[in-house]
Amino acid sequence: MELQQIQEYFAGDRFATEAAGAVIEAAEDGYARCSMELKSVHRNARGAVMGGAIFTLADFAFAVASNCAGTGVVTLSSQIAYLGTARGGRLIAEARRVKQGRSTGYYTVSVRDELGNAVAEVTGTGFVVQPK
Repeated sequence: MELQQIQEYFAGDRFATEAAGAVIEAAEDGYARCSMELKSVHRNARGAVMGGAIFTLADFAFAVASNCAGTGVVTLSSQIAYLGTARGGRLIAEARRVKQGRSTGYYTVSVRDELGNAVAEVTGTGFVVQPK
């Protein structure tokens, strides 16, 4: 699929795209780069970016990387490690497929702010529910 088709398809992920503001910047089979402009709604009472906002962006990037080629993949498990505070006004998540088997795939997602600071690392296992 072309990037515009991928963006149109994933506009259906309304929580990520409408509520959280996640945007797909690049995508191909097994890879996605998504970003999110940080607003007050993304922040906790201390003013830091909420873990749920960070995870939403990472999970969205995982979904795009694992599904943009038309394969139906759902998450079996995810693990997140929060590494540091976002210092900039934008988060960028890059998801990469590490291994794909017949029914499961393993992905890593790196989340950084636009200044290059590491914010989180996510690992995820996806299950193929609908083969190509």
